[in-house]
Amino acid sequence: MQQINIHEAKSQLSRLVELAAHGEEIIIAKAGKPIARLVAYRPHAKPRKPGLLRGKVRIRKDFDAPLPEGLFSTFDDVP
Repeated sequence: MQQINIHEAKSQLSRLVELAAHGEEIIIAKAGKPIARLVAYRPHAKPRKPGLLRGKVRIRKDFDAPLPEGLFSTFDDVP
């Protein structure tokens, strides 16, 4: 991530856009204060279609049953 003054950004826009397109994040500042962020464009993900996994995922009837008592003691020593 690099910060660049708005005046420099205007004169180097093509180079900055190329950097952003390759994953670099550019912060544009005015008088040393960040005002904008230049990042690569990522198109929105396709909307999800309900039911695509119908018949492929099985959930056991006891999936929400209480966990075994011994399992909790495993986590007692974790900070």
